[in-house]
Amino acid sequence: MPFDAPFRELVAANAPLWAGEAEIIRSYWDWPERSRDSDMLWLARQCHKEFWGGGDDMRRGLFAWPLAELTAAFDKIDRGVPRREVLTMAALLHEEFAHYCVLADVYDMLKTADEPGLDPHGIKDGSWPENDALSALRAAQREQHGEIGRRAHLFTEGGYCALFREGMKLGGRGGVDDAIAAACAEIHDEEFDHMMAGVAGLASGAISADDLSLLAELTTAQMGRRIHMRNAQFGHPVSDARVEELLAGKAEPVSFDYEKAESLLR
Repeated sequence: MPFDAPFRELVAANAPLWAGEAEIIRSYWDWPERSRDSDMLWLARQCHKEFWGGGDDMRRGLFAWPLAELTAAFDKIDRGVPRREVLTMAALLHEEFAHYCVLADVYDMLKTADEPGLDPHGIKDGSWPENDALSALRAAQREQHGEIGRRAHLFTEGGYCALFREGMKLGGRGGVDDAIAAACAEIHDEEFDHMMAGVAGLASGAISADDLSLLAELTTAQMGRRIHMRNAQFGHPVSDARVEELLAGKAEPVSFDYEKAESLLR
């Protein structure tokens, strides 16, 4: 088995927090205060995240990052930058822009004919305080802890795909919920692959037990910020009291898909 006990402890530490983020998203779908306007708000905010990220300096997994990397590599293809590396950049570029597109398409379904649609430059400043706080924590951890801080960011990217996993469950409800479900289904598997980039190199003792312990500390701190970020993104569908319970790990833990993780690491 490629996943040893320290890695499984890392997963166990995060699994209740993954579940907490999922509960917030799930709660929103049937929230009495959910409306067309609140759907347009969370979609615009998610499109900001997909295109621009949280405003920090780590853009992996976002459209802007591979675009900048690919542009910089253009004149260096096979002149210092291997062609296969550029192909990987181009594939990531396509994936991330597709994520933006399918979410922006749902937004366009909701707007009236007189309302403007989304465009990436119009939402460049579309972050919110809780998202900025998450970004600031990630940046501080990377600065202080280097490679372990970088891995912590990758490991928590997407919150174990909570948004897309919960969004997929809306299928069959009709209307915009079916459109959200279809968009989330299109994104889900690719986001899982991106999250697994944070797992590569952590299995089978590839890093020390002390580093894995530090990684658990950093990732759970980030997941706490993610819970606040998601609740704010969706207009606070979960009460402050319940948020505190979620931060304390009071949600039923998410089951980590070790079989799928193993297949991606082969």
